[in-house]
Amino acid sequence: MRKLFLLAALITVTIAGFAQTTDQRRKIEVTGSAEQEVTPDVIYVAISLKEYMNGKNKVEISTLERQLQKAVTEAGVAKEDFMINNISSYNYIIDKKKKDPDFMASKQYRIKVRDLNAINVILSKVDDKGIQSTGVESYEYSKQAELRKELKIKALQAAREKAGYLLTSIGEKLGGAIEIQEIDNEPMGRPVYANMMLKSSMGYDAAAPQESNVDFKKIKLNYQVRAVFEIAK
Repeated sequence: MRKLFLLAALITVTIAGFAQTTDQRRKIEVTGSAEQEVTPDVIYVAISLKEYMNGKNKVEISTLERQLQKAVTEAGVAKEDFMINNISSYNYIIDKKKKDPDFMASKQYRIKVRDLNAINVILSKVDDKGIQSTGVESYEYSKQAELRKELKIKALQAAREKAGYLLTSIGEKLGGAIEIQEIDNEPMGRPVYANMMLKSSMGYDAAAPQESNVDFKKIKLNYQVRAVFEIAK
């Protein structure tokens, strides 16, 4: 009997404690959003070089690489923005090349530029027969971090404005914020591939680099915020 009494008392205390912690404030929950379109200004271009036979002589990958390295430097591309795309694959190619003298080695590179036309100028200074292919890998907007902050602030302000006019329509007043939550919908940079800009050993005039006709679509940045506000008494 005593155990039943203690259990009943414990249940009563638990219920009372729960009732005391329940938020009794009147609230309104809304979402706000803000968006802006921007033009990508950082472009990542993939370049593939491949050895070839010039008569009876093989044009080595090291020769082609030196040409590319020099062209990139002359174009003002920073050292850290010019990199090998796949070293492990190249190591495998070197091993195979030793076993098979007829094997034509290839090597892939990645260049970060802000002007796509600079790539055509760079490639015009590389032995055209050694260029296997080029293509735009991806692109991004360099000031996205700053813009993200600005848009999230605007999204929160939009949420507050929405809550305010909704409450005004029913004769209520907006109180302070109770809860604010960011909605994770970070836009991802979409890759674009070699069919947008292609250069190979077939039919390219190395003496006359041409303006790229790639038309980058604008990136739409959209951010949302969920907010809970108190309804003022």
